[in-house]
Amino acid sequence: MKNEQMLISEISEFTKNIESNYPELYKFLDENPITIPSESDPIINITVLEAYLESLKQLLKHHINTRRN
Repeated sequence: MKNEQMLISEISEFTKNIESNYPELYKFLDENPITIPSESDPIINITVLEAYLESLKQLLKHHINTRRN
């Protein structure tokens, strides 16, 4: 089972991959590299991080499958 730190590292690496290899997709990510939460005490846990990582993976998969060369 992954812990929060492992998931954060994986998210960071995955985002870096998108930024480096798919800049056309990176600009559409709904975030800035430095994200400031709008809530004073946001709940960030393993479930939230896993869901976010999965959404990034699905976004990249969809992009690759629909990209026109």
